[in-house]
Amino acid sequence: MLRPARVSRRRALILGASVAATAAAAPVTASAAPVPAADNRRYPGYAAQDWAEPFSRFMAEHTAPPQDAVTLACSSGPTSADRIPDFAAWTEDLAPTGYSAVETGYGYSASGAVWVAVRTEMPRVTAAMWDWWFGWHSSDSARYKLWHPDAHLFSELHTDHGAVAMPDRARYVGNISYVDEYIGPELQQLAIAFLDPAAHGFVVPADHTVVLGRVGSSIAPIDLGWLAHQVRPVPGGSEMRSRFYLGRYGLHAPEPVHIARAIERGAVADPGDLVPDLDMARELMLHCGQEMNHLAQFLPELHEQFRRTP
Repeated sequence: MLRPARVSRRRALILGASVAATAAAAPVTASAAPVPAADNRRYPGYAAQDWAEPFSRFMAEHTAPPQDAVTLACSSGPTSADRIPDFAAWTEDLAPTGYSAVETGYGYSASGAVWVAVRTEMPRVTAAMWDWWFGWHSSDSARYKLWHPDAHLFSELHTDHGAVAMPDRARYVGNISYVDEYIGPELQQLAIAFLDPAAHGFVVPADHTVVLGRVGSSIAPIDLGWLAHQVRPVPGGSEMRSRFYLGRYGLHAPEPVHIARAIERGAVADPGDLVPDLDMARELMLHCGQEMNHLAQFLPELHEQFRRTP
């Protein structure tokens, strides 16, 4: 069930005013895309036009529960810092072989970053299906909601490649996904820039994938941290090993048009969300565990039916 975002009217007004000022002051560059023609409404679930989509039969009333390891980690409390790999070692943590001391958990690393790890078992699923999914879903909120029906509200791409023929990875690597979603009770407006994992030190064999992203705000020029989802084959299917390091800040420059569209949908994020804590980490672990397990249950059928659909 969706819960209302915990944000006061005062904070929303302050944030909205500061973001509007940022958008007004930001120069429009030659590379800035025109305002996309896509529907900019943010709403839970499916509307009538969404149910008319051919993939709507995969939309569930609610998201499937996470796997048992996530439920156990939620009730066990945070992982101690001495068991958490430092961010500098995360490419070794997500090596093509082997496992870490903790595959599902959350906590603070020794350097103070908020860390989340989730391992998801995915029978019948391949890494190639996930590359297709990341290249296919972000252009359409109705597709995005298939992933987590209870929490996903809106999605659009910086560059929608449409029907242009290209490899699946090329559709999302180098692109930015703008999403509005609940992480626990908090509604987040995020800009996730997907990057080439090999260029950042990851080893990715041909039958694996690593989805690497820089996580930022879509309404302020702030990067919040990093995510990586490694998918590698195991007997009967594959496993996903997800990692998040938050609180590793930086700056980015969202296109003014996308800041404006995010504000138009309603700038509701709490400024406190820009300082991740253990509550957010636990909620993110649960969210990740839910969405990955949920989609994996029907991804083979979805991929088979729509892999040739732009």
